[in-house]
Amino acid sequence: MTAPIAVRRLNAADQDFARHLDHLLSWESVSDDGVNQRVLEIIQAVRERGDAALVEYTQRFDGLAVASMADLILPRERLELALTRISPAQREALEVAAERVRSYHEKQKQDSWRYTEADGTVLGQKVTPLDRAGLYVPGGKASYPSSVLMNAIPAKVAGVPEVVMVVPTPRGEINEIVLAAAAIAGVDRVFTIGGAQAVAALAYGTESVPPVDKIVGPGNIYVATAKRHVFGKVGIDMIAGPSEILVVCDGQTDPDWIAMDLFSQAEHDEDAQSILVSPDAAFLDRVAESIAKLLPTMERAEIIRTSLEGRGALIQVADMAQAIEVANHIAPEHLELSVADPEAWLPEIRHAGAIFMGRYTAEALGDYVAGPNHVLPTSGTARFSSPLGVYDFQKRSSIIFCSPDGASELGKSASVLARGESLTAHARSAEYRIK
Repeated sequence: MTAPIAVRRLNAADQDFARHLDHLLSWESVSDDGVNQRVLEIIQAVRERGDAALVEYTQRFDGLAVASMADLILPRERLELALTRISPAQREALEVAAERVRSYHEKQKQDSWRYTEADGTVLGQKVTPLDRAGLYVPGGKASYPSSVLMNAIPAKVAGVPEVVMVVPTPRGEINEIVLAAAAIAGVDRVFTIGGAQAVAALAYGTESVPPVDKIVGPGNIYVATAKRHVFGKVGIDMIAGPSEILVVCDGQTDPDWIAMDLFSQAEHDEDAQSILVSPDAAFLDRVAESIAKLLPTMERAEIIRTSLEGRGALIQVADMAQAIEVANHIAPEHLELSVADPEAWLPEIRHAGAIFMGRYTAEALGDYVAGPNHVLPTSGTARFSSPLGVYDFQKRSSIIFCSPDGASELGKSASVLARGESLTAHARSAEYRIK
């Protein structure tokens, strides 16, 4: 007999609600000292010994009998072959998703701009793509072709000439649908390496792996720790915490739908977080019943159970206005506004990675085919950061061209400010141009 599931109930009217909520939300994505030290050793080895270190770590960690780096390089033809090995339905789904992701991200492209002032001075901004981007993809039994699309396509739309993908193949397990996604997304080079060693190779380069300008893509604690350490040498997308969903519901959506929406994030892993907020206490009861009813039907039932019992919650609020307050406090990765008129509440939402509007917009659609990126800020970082996008693969340079008259006029003010900071060379450099 399946044990009953107990998802915590919170009430915003309780005196200590804020303390309980903050405790529920707390998440520290930090490595322990052992992981940290091991990652630093791996990074140093890759920097010093290059390909030889990559081969050694792949033999040790992935259980592969590889003789040289040549065994860890997949040519473009191998990606094309994967397209023929997946089912027609899988290929069609990948192509539909890729087209939608590409179409959405095309609208994010930023162009260079400039304007000319009355005296002929020209100011502007030059937008340039990165030279090379690195994409980390989990390997083995894990299959995340959607992440390949979401990370590689914005880079290509931004104009990045070369996208380099690393994907481990533990015990020789090659995931054909991941390689097919790489072919469709336009990935240029693939290396079958993983872990902290792959991150180090992308950051510093080896004899075979070219150094990149930015590393994106999800990974385990070793990958996340390595990304943290190489940041500064290269850019990174983010240090992501566990997946999250917050559903705000007015009590009128089918409770089975809401339960399954909560499951959709809880099934990622035991640390994922699924929260429902509603002003309708009876509706929260019905969702709790749906959770109990549907959980035994799930393939990942034990993962979902652990996630919901450890980090999930059903929260009762006084009204929809308070529900939105709670949502802004949580600043969730995924926010479902499962209400009659989501447009009415949208202006009140200040912090969310992605906002799913209405009863029919399941978060799962955003993970795969809606179009917007599914790489989103977690752990409350939606307060200050944004989804991955084209802008993450572009950089902006300021343009300043002074006419003689402009240099003379601006030089007067610059001189005063520079001398106020006791930077005489600055002042005199400007003063030379004053007529």
